Amino acid sequence: MVVAILLVAVIIGALAYYLLRPPASQPVPEKRPFTKIIFASTQLSQPQEQSFTIGLLSALLNEKNIQAVFVPLGYSDMVSKLKAEVSSGSVSVSLIGGLSTEIDYFASQGWLEDLSRYGTLPGRTFTSSVMNVVEQQKKQYGIQTFVPWMTATFVIVVNNKAFDYLPAGLTKEDVIKGTDKWTWDALVAWAKNIYEKTGEKRVGLPAGSGGLLHRLIHGYLYVSYTGYQARKFNSPEAVAMWNKLKELWNYCHPESTTWSAMADPLLKGDVWIAWDHTARIISAIKTKPDDFTVVPVPRGPAGRGYILVLAGLAIPKGAPNPEAAWEVIEFLTRPENQARIAENVGFFPVVKEATPTIVDPGVKKVAEGVSTQMSVADGIPVAIPSLGAKAGDFVAMYRTAFERIVLKGEDASTVLSQLDPQLQAIFRDLNIQAP
Repeated sequence: MVVAILLVAVIIGALAYYLLRPPASQPVPEKRPFTKIIFASTQLSQPQEQSFTIGLLSALLNEKNIQAVFVPLGYSDMVSKLKAEVSSGSVSVSLIGGLSTEIDYFASQGWLEDLSRYGTLPGRTFTSSVMNVVEQQKKQYGIQTFVPWMTATFVIVVNNKAFDYLPAGLTKEDVIKGTDKWTWDALVAWAKNIYEKTGEKRVGLPAGSGGLLHRLIHGYLYVSYTGYQARKFNSPEAVAMWNKLKELWNYCHPESTTWSAMADPLLKGDVWIAWDHTARIISAIKTKPDDFTVVPVPRGPAGRGYILVLAGLAIPKGAPNPEAAWEVIEFLTRPENQARIAENVGFFPVVKEATPTIVDPGVKKVAEGVSTQMSVADGIPVAIPSLGAKAGDFVAMYRTAFERIVLKGEDASTVLSQLDPQLQAIFRDLNIQAP
């Protein structure tokens, strides 16, 4: 009996100890030291963009104890600052945001760190077109100069009514996916078919004084027909391109020469097929997302030329906090943050995982079209040439050619042979090769 009582007492004591013992000490994650970095950027400099960016970056303070101070700078100011700081060895900026063409210049001056030492960023797949730009700079400078950040481009928007008038041999899937059948010839046939069936010219181009028609000509048509923006400005391939544009113009809405942006003509139903910058059509698609489809541009004999406006993130050589800067790069390229950037400031994701997380149906539709355009196998992405003060002269060559060849009906060969010496002189004066 006594033994039994003692046994029960031992069991009760053991249970009491087990239940009432103090909790074992758990390892407490070491708090990351507070780090403050300067993030200088030529992008997202408008007030609304700045406000959004500062709000987005504020999450880093709670998550990583990093305060990223966003400092918008003009390109010339950025160049002056980096040149002075890197050459003196007293660098204050830890992270740079800028266009890929701007970063290309920084790399050419030896101002950037090699980002390949940080490895890959898991959970995100950068599109092939943006990685091509990264690889081009890597091949040229021997280092990874930047990580893609965000992008913008020009696309074609189709009112879904237009798909009822596709020409023979061209399907809706061809257009949406950008197959070999979706060509500039096919677009002309489609526009002609709409006109013959409805009596209306339903293609719209932003050919007004404030429109960006010149970007269509040098960055899309010229590249699709000649493989270059300016190098083969006066060539048989270019003459064929201009004749095709003249043909298309026969079915363009007569008010195209007054339009600077295509959102309103699309919303009003004046046009069913329009080409323009994503920022200039997105309001129409956000207003009526079910009415429109965003598709890749057509291809030409040389491929599917398109302008890729690519912004990237880089770390300057001698940056005071490069590890924290890499943490910010990781944060900004997360798919969910890429989606927030698209929804709030209209720059589109560079990682494929971001588009499905976009909530706004209109923004998501544009992002899908941009992603498809950037993923087509025959794409020839080009950058707008960085010509400084001569940028206006460059644009004027294409606008003048359009006015003389398409609007006034002058012979393409004659016009191109007269303008070409002036165009090539721009690049010769700048001592750079014509793109």
